[in-house]
Amino acid sequence: MDTRQMLREERAELVSLLRTLSDAEWEAPSLCTGWRVRDVVAHLQTDTVSLSSYTGLLVRGRFSVDRVNDLLVRKMAPLPPATLTDRLAGPEGWFSRMSPGLALADTFVHQQDIRRPLGRERKVPAERLRAVLSHPDPFAFPRRYTRGLHFTATDLDWTQGAGPEVRGPAEALALAMVGRPAALADLDGDGVPLLRERLA
Repeated sequence: MDTRQMLREERAELVSLLRTLSDAEWEAPSLCTGWRVRDVVAHLQTDTVSLSSYTGLLVRGRFSVDRVNDLLVRKMAPLPPATLTDRLAGPEGWFSRMSPGLALADTFVHQQDIRRPLGRERKVPAERLRAVLSHPDPFAFPRRYTRGLHFTATDLDWTQGAGPEVRGPAEALALAMVGRPAALADLDGDGVPLLRERLA
């Protein structure tokens, strides 16, 4: 299966989840510090705005990823949940077409940012997990967390890096690699103390 198809399926699962959420769940905290579920979904609207509009946000945010994210969230978060969800259910945008691997990694992690706090577990296909593990979102600066560590998935055939081992389910590894402390509880190995220190 190619990356674009995996992205379509990941996004479809997210849309299906969002259509089931209560008003209270939309306002619940996500794993992203300071962001509600609503804010995470607002951030994922990158693919629903035009490239020219996003370029405008880049200029206004002085090309800072964090500032651009903040601008997009402030613009989109006030929209009704149904509108935010319908936009994600629409046709693929420029982001998915230009960088499907990055879009897949971003969508996967943010879907888990929503699902974990809400207790909405799911079974993610091994092929999709392997793709996200092998190509984490570079804008989350995974090297600051993964350098000098050996990561091993315990539920699929995947390993990467050299050094003290961090092992656990692929989903937890993928979250830890981009800075989510909530994943630490699912991980073992002599590399976990260093990883915990980096995630603090």
